[in-house]
Amino acid sequence: MKPIDSGRIAVVVLGLVLFPTAPALADDPERLEADLRAMFGGHGSVELGEVSGALLRSRATAEDLVFETDEGERLRLARYIVNGDYDSPDEVILEGLRIEDGLTELPLMSAERIVLGEPSRAVFPLYGDLVPEDVSFGSLAIDDIVIDLASELAEELFQGAAFRGSEGRLTIARVRGESLAHDAIGMLEITDVAGTGQDLDDLGNGSFTLGSLRLEGLAGLDGDQEESLALLALRDLDIASDRLVGTLAALDLDGDFGDGSGGLSLEDFHVDLARMIALAPEEERTRLRMASNVLTDGSGELRLDAAFLGDWEEEGGRSVLSSESRVTAHDALRLLFDIELPVVLPDGVAPADVFADSDLLEAATLLGGDLHLTLADQGLFARLATLGAAMEGVTEAQYIEQLRTQAQGFGMMFGAQVQSILMGLVDLLEGSASELAIDITLPAESNLATWTDDPLGVPDKLSLSVETR
Repeated sequence: MKPIDSGRIAVVVLGLVLFPTAPALADDPERLEADLRAMFGGHGSVELGEVSGALLRSRATAEDLVFETDEGERLRLARYIVNGDYDSPDEVILEGLRIEDGLTELPLMSAERIVLGEPSRAVFPLYGDLVPEDVSFGSLAIDDIVIDLASELAEELFQGAAFRGSEGRLTIARVRGESLAHDAIGMLEITDVAGTGQDLDDLGNGSFTLGSLRLEGLAGLDGDQEESLALLALRDLDIASDRLVGTLAALDLDGDFGDGSGGLSLEDFHVDLARMIALAPEEERTRLRMASNVLTDGSGELRLDAAFLGDWEEEGGRSVLSSESRVTAHDALRLLFDIELPVVLPDGVAPADVFADSDLLEAATLLGGDLHLTLADQGLFARLATLGAAMEGVTEAQYIEQLRTQAQGFGMMFGAQVQSILMGLVDLLEGSASELAIDITLPAESNLATWTDDPLGVPDKLSLSVETR
């Protein structure tokens, strides 16, 4: 028996540690080259530079890929890298992506670097029998995207979206994503977006920038189930076009009521009405300036903050649904609207379902409830009185007295409660009050049909109080 060669064993063990999958990797470069050539399904010609594997890790790399489409477009790719097991890659990296017009060589789209984390396959064919269920990524990272909005490529990318058919340029500094599939997105964040051009959908001609847009928990993309979105967060939107000039500091949407709360908030929305009116057709400017003066006290600067928030709690076999709404038009008015509804929901319906689909309330039993509305004047009502009097050709005192008479007449038709609300609005116009508060208490048991079947009888079924101050 030959003695054991400890040195040879050490070499073998070291080789297994350093190159555990080396034999299986031998054909990875050949597979990558074959898949890249087949990627385009014969709809053009493919050229490849060097295709190689790595010695110290499981990697296959193809360089200098050029694909000429039958339609005259050219795709260039500096490197295509597959890291990890070829059949189940850790990541796929595309570097130096550029799509250009085959004749002019003008760029239609480019991206500095794309990283697909844990993709469902190493190469995704653009043509063939690949079904959506076969496409998924654990993560996504794209840097420095540039898109020519006038190209057919952009029209395909934004099919059904705002920039389809536009002319101009769109740049995106970063895209990051997690858990992406055909029917759902775990997270997608787009950072530092800028666009400029013509026919930007409702924006018209001009430019815009966006600090960031983040989506979380987006489901139902395949249409098999209702679409839902857990979170949307938008930051620092700035638009300057011939149809809209304005900024928005923040918009937050919490669509996941599973934790008991959610809603929408809008922070520092600013619209330059004066500039927009100057760009409007001449025959429309007088009417628009009139509306702007009433809303902004002549400044032409409309500023809004708003929040529409809801939450729910379980209490002894019933659910308490609450909502808080706040809208402030600076230098115009402030509206506060609070609701608290104890309800018994149908079997199988959770409170979170009601916030997602308000129609479910039709089958719920309302166990009383309170609604509180506060309307605070910050200058709007005085300007409305001045405008109304000017349009009627009377003094403000005469105009307000006409409205007071009309409010009394409506009260005779619809009852004292309706009259008290209308008289409160007249007090705001007159300036004898700056705030109108309405408190409503629902009866001990009712449902939505109680109110919708007999709308004229609604005031008699409520406990309502009106206060001006």
